[in-house]
Amino acid sequence: MDAHDQHQSFIKTPQQLIVVILLAFLVPIIGIILLVQLVLNVAAPDPRTLTAEAVAERIQPVARLEFGAPGGAAGARSADQIVKTVCTACHQAGVANAPKFGDAAAWAPRIKTGLSAMVQTVIKGKGAMPPKAGDASLTEAEIQSAVVLMANQAGAKFKEKPAAAPAKTAAAPAADGKAVYDKVCFACHAQSVAGSPKLGDKAAWAPRTQTGLSAMVQSVIKGKGAMPPKAGNPSLSDAQIRAAVEFMVSQSK
Repeated sequence: MDAHDQHQSFIKTPQQLIVVILLAFLVPIIGIILLVQLVLNVAAPDPRTLTAEAVAERIQPVARLEFGAPGGAAGARSADQIVKTVCTACHQAGVANAPKFGDAAAWAPRIKTGLSAMVQTVIKGKGAMPPKAGDASLTEAEIQSAVVLMANQAGAKFKEKPAAAPAKTAAAPAADGKAVYDKVCFACHAQSVAGSPKLGDKAAWAPRTQTGLSAMVQSVIKGKGAMPPKAGNPSLSDAQIRAAVEFMVSQSK
């Protein structure tokens, strides 16, 4: 076998040549298409993961310890509520040398210091007990009531400080009928708009006054004819409406 036969091409027919040419074009094209799809299908990072809220959520601690969550609005909790929600955690089992409930021997030296000193100790904190027993929302009155309850269970005879009398609220000023008329009613009653009785017109007001003041007030509240409910001013109180009616009636006698 000569050298020419050893290097003979594997393409022997025109059909094989066409196939080779097509493959030479198709294979690179297919490779480019697959590469582009791979790049385009890479998942883009979610922009929401970089927001402050998302970051804070990811780095928040696994657990959190809270002392004495309040059982009600500050200043309105009873001594029993405060003891159960704040004091029990330590005083039930005597954690960190806290005197246990009812342990007269443990409470005795504290009781001797007096109620005021015990209350101030709780407010300022002492030893392992943080200020206000860890609940900053506690008022001094609430702390005192809780101290009295626990100390008396251990033999003290402290008296609960009487609750302060509620402050007297000033009586609401009487509604000014003329002011209401000047602000709301005059728009119609000054010129008898839509048949409304004109201020000072005794003949026009007579049949209305005969129905009685209460009926006239209810007519204004509910509305009548062209007059909408509350004369078109929903913010008016019943007292203001009555005062305005009284004023207009007084001007038409």
